Amino acid sequence: MMMTTSNTKQVTKKDLMKIFWRSLPMEFGWNYERQMHLAFAYMMSPLMKKLYGDDKQQYSESLERHMEFFNCTPQVVPFIGGVVSSMEETNAESEEFDISSINSIKTALMGPLSGIGDSIFIGTIRVIATGLAASLAEKGNILGPILFLLIYNIPAYFLRYFGVMYGYQLGVGYLTKIQESGLMEMFKTAASILGVMVIGAMTNEMVSINFVLGIGSGESAQTLQSILDGMIPGIMSLAVLYIFYVLNKRKVNVLWQILGAAIIGVALTWFGILG
Repeated sequence: MMMTTSNTKQVTKKDLMKIFWRSLPMEFGWNYERQMHLAFAYMMSPLMKKLYGDDKQQYSESLERHMEFFNCTPQVVPFIGGVVSSMEETNAESEEFDISSINSIKTALMGPLSGIGDSIFIGTIRVIATGLAASLAEKGNILGPILFLLIYNIPAYFLRYFGVMYGYQLGVGYLTKIQESGLMEMFKTAASILGVMVIGAMTNEMVSINFVLGIGSGESAQTLQSILDGMIPGIMSLAVLYIFYVLNKRKVNVLWQILGAAIIGVALTWFGILG
């Protein structure tokens, strides 16, 4: 673990501790466009300054790299930060390093770690802490809120600390071997496929379109939605996603997209087309 050297191009424990502390406000800059990207860039910025500060172009590109979409359970984010730190360190030392693999690793880790993190902290620890704290608070015991904060935050701080340290160790020890063996390209391909599958599943579940416009008369009358679902279920959800994909590709401001979707939705509902 290269954390005791005086080389300014190498990551030290002090650098990893900065990532640890800067991971705490991970949800403060959350937004609908890229979610936690601002906080992740803020978390990594001191290390980027250290690694690339003598080259303004590389420094700018490194910050821009970490402004890509990012969203993950906050308590496990430092682990990703540790892995990324080792990759950025390697990139600063080698011109042959594949920079695109950095965001590929981030993308690949977000989903699985979010599933684990949400299950542990949101679905388990928070529920237990709330149950114990609420029972004490109902009796007027001041230990209620204190107990909640301790039960929920102590495991979170431990995970953040050991996550960033282990993430860095893992990256330093194995990423070079993975790249030399050719597994990195396979990993990036698998991450891309997984990303497409997740987007497809989310589209069907989260993009809701319901055409209530009736076609036909009497008992044979059907809604436009039932006809479309009979041909290809979820086709309109996919069509709406494609429209937003095209708008994003043309760099149309997300706020205008949201406003336009709201206006069109209200208008179509007013005329009885949507319901």
